[in-house]
Amino acid sequence: MLQSCLKSGYLKNGQKLDPARRKLFRTMLSVPKRTLPEKIHPFIREVACRVFGHICPVFFVAEPLTETADRRKATRSIPRDVMLKVVRRDGQICQKCNQPVADDEVEFDHVIPFSKGGTTTTENLRLIHRRCNRAKSASLNELLAENPLVHLYEIQRSHRSKKKNA
Repeated sequence: MLQSCLKSGYLKNGQKLDPARRKLFRTMLSVPKRTLPEKIHPFIREVACRVFGHICPVFFVAEPLTETADRRKATRSIPRDVMLKVVRRDGQICQKCNQPVADDEVEFDHVIPFSKGGTTTTENLRLIHRRCNRAKSASLNELLAENPLVHLYEIQRSHRSKKKNA
């Protein structure tokens, strides 16, 4: 598309191509296209953002000990008011298997595990059975795509199809 604009001298909307845009388009075309690596290093796969594909800064600041007072207070224990809000919100139904949870089976699960930087807030907690919580451990697999690049491609493809249908 940039090449056709440079060749014709006009933008897609019919406006004449100004010198600044002509220079920008030439610069953009001169940058070599990147190709995706055939194999992604396991460390990069672990810390890459599954939505945008970049190396996610959350993994670098996931330490519970830091210089800010708020983060020094970070703890795995859940305040009583937060527990009550989560129970009311979830209606005492397991958010993994959708079955009622008996009082002696109630556990609170960090959607993003505490060990991976997840917070102890109502937004990051869910009510869950003991057995469902033990099966999950500190895994992010149910939240994240296996390959961040494939996930990014799927998002872009869905956006393109929405534009075509609109």
